[in-house]
Order: sequence, then structure tokens, then C-alpha cells
Amino acid sequence: MIKSRARSLGFLDCGISHAGFLKEEAENLQQYLEEERHGEMQFMENHFDKRTDPSKLVEGARSVVSVILPYYPRKKQIPGTYLISKYAYGKDYHFVMKRLLKELLSQIRQEVPDTRGRPFVDSAPVMDKVWAQKGGLGWIGKNTNLLSTSYGSFFYIGELIIDLELEYDEPVKDYCGNCRKCIDACPTGALTGPYRIDASRCISYLTIEKKGDLPESMKDTYNDWIFGCDICQDVCPWNRKARYGEHEDLQPHPDLLSLSRGDWENLSREHFNAIFRHSAVKRTKYQGLMRNIKFLS
Repeated sequence: MIKSRARSLGFLDCGISHAGFLKEEAENLQQYLEEERHGEMQFMENHFDKRTDPSKLVEGARSVVSVILPYYPRKKQIPGTYLISKYAYGKDYHFVMKRLLKELLSQIRQEVPDTRGRPFVDSAPVMDKVWAQKGGLGWIGKNTNLLSTSYGSFFYIGELIIDLELEYDEPVKDYCGNCRKCIDACPTGALTGPYRIDASRCISYLTIEKKGDLPESMKDTYNDWIFGCDICQDVCPWNRKARYGEHEDLQPHPDLLSLSRGDWENLSREHFNAIFRHSAVKRTKYQGLMRNIKFLS
């Protein structure tokens, strides 16, 4: 019933896993933080217990219901312009996904009225990719993204953590094989090896999370990306199967796709607000986006 309702709401797929303590992932996360591969993202150091134990987020948690929603756009930015990651073309996915997950939780409560649970979309200390993998929605590939043999990786991930005991899915096998296209294509060397990322070198991190000046030594590696980066997804063979994001709220603002390099360089605060008022791009704020543009211009 839960999976059927999830698909009827527009989710590509739904997987369910047992809400237990993530022992192996906790050890990996600890090593990741100790090696300072998270850069300035200090929020990743916070709430370590909640990040690895869903019962710290929802009392009596028994199940994690993971869902994916596609966002690959039918239309893209004009050639030769500055680039933003495709996940940020439409309205902020946090709000779109949270609204759909709340509706899914409401429908579950229609069947089991006293169900306790909460929806989560990326902004809480939840290891989204891990839970989706455990729920059989894909495997975490060499580019550290969740990959699906049916849908590629251009999708958002969200979950419900609930106190119902359910039937659980099995993880799928890793289908990366000998492929290393993502590693070879990463212009900054952020993918330091298979399944290993140094976020402090990632263009997405540098253009969104990094505060202050950007490192001059990496200026020639940005490939015109001013908010996020899709290179390791664009080159992934599994994304030949990427599904278009048909949800009305995920469609790009008409002005976004037509902005030339000159338009970006002369973007006013008012125009920024008009295009990105409801977009994830507002995370970097006007000043941050103009910093990125000036750095590359």
C-alpha cells in the first residue's frame, strides 16, 4: 500500500528498510570527518548520534521509507553560458519533497491512525543515500551518488521514519564494474578514488558551501559552473536512463534558460530575486553567486 501510494504521488520508486543503528556507516563518517574531507561544512559534525540512529529522530522508529523523485530537465541552459546544477532549475526541492512526503504520511495514517513518524529531505541529520541503498533503490556508486539501473541518478531522495514494523527490501548489487568515467572526468580531483570524495575540492561545495574567497589554484577547473556541478552525473552511463522531472514545481523559471554570460555578469539583485525566489540557488545568496561569477569572468 505504501509503495503504491508513493508512486501515485509521483515518486519514481519507494524502498523500505529497518530503522537500525548504522554501525559501519558511523565508522566511515567518523573517518571522513577526522580527515576533514567535509571542508567548512561544520553541520556534518553536529548531531552525530541522530545521523547514525533514526530512533534519535523518531521515538520508537522501526522503518525508513525512502522515495526518489526525478528532476532531469527536458530543456537546459543555452550553450556557452555559466552553469547551475540541474537539481536547482525549479523550485526548492526541499519544499516540493516535504509536501509530498507529508501527504504520504497522511495516507499511511488513514490506514494506521496512530502511526508516529516524520518526513525528512536532506536538511536534517539523516543519511539519505544510505537508507535509500538499504531500501533497494540503488547502490552508492564510485561518484558517491545513489545510482539506479532503471533511473540513473538525477533524482532527489527523501524518507519517512515511522514506528511501523514493515516488510523490508534487500539492497541491490553494485553495477559500477570497471567503469571510472566519473573519476576521470572530475576536473578538480574531488573523487580521489572509487567511492571516495574530498568534498573540499568539489565544485558543488566550492560554489555553494565555501565561504570567503575561492582558491585561485583551482580557477581553471570550474568549467563555467557557478552553482553546483553535474559532471560526474552527466558522464555516468546509467544516466542514459535518467527520467524527466515532470512535477510542475520542478520546471525551470523561463528567464533562467536564456541567460547569456553577459546577462549573468550583469545580473541585478532584483532579477536574482525574481528568478530564484523559490529556488535552491538562494542558499548561496546574491553575493555568493556574484562572487562565483566574478571569479570565473
